[in-house]
Amino acid sequence: MNQRFKLQTLIEISLFAALGIIFDLLIPFRLPQGGSISLAMLPIFVMAFRHGVKGGLATGALVGTMQFMFGVYIFTPVQFLLDYTVAFGLVGMAGIFAGRVKQAAQQGAMKTLTTYLILGSFLGAFLRFLAHFISGVVFFAEYAEGPVVTYSILYNATYMVPSFILCAIVLVTLFTAAPRFVSVATRDVR
Repeated sequence: MNQRFKLQTLIEISLFAALGIIFDLLIPFRLPQGGSISLAMLPIFVMAFRHGVKGGLATGALVGTMQFMFGVYIFTPVQFLLDYTVAFGLVGMAGIFAGRVKQAAQQGAMKTLTTYLILGSFLGAFLRFLAHFISGVVFFAEYAEGPVVTYSILYNATYMVPSFILCAIVLVTLFTAAPRFVSVATRDVR
């Protein structure tokens, strides 16, 4: 990989991570123990589909870690890593479908493109949900009203399911309207 391409990728990761933070801050309502319905995962998905798993993981981990500066709920360092750095980093696993998304976009196969965008975003959102679920069981059990496992599933699903649906709709709209957006431009970066 040449230096200019690496620089362009790093710049995109930085910009999309910043966009993820901005999307997360544009929320009128947050749940009592954290979590909100937002488009914070959208830039991570975009990077995952443009640059694969590495680009998605890097962008997601950066989004999660940068949230430290904006009022997160921290009980232990492990809980912070699990709820933020790891959870958002796992969203980048949507990049597993990057090759298929790019191929469908190049071929103009919009139904196939839509299918892989939804599958990828579901995978990333589900893995993030699992990280929050584990954190809920281990670190937030004292807030549980009833069985902690059920509480953690329901609590985290209240914001993760709508966030997944919202991001999937925007992703499909974005990539079907402009399929070339999934391609990485390799212009000279000076």
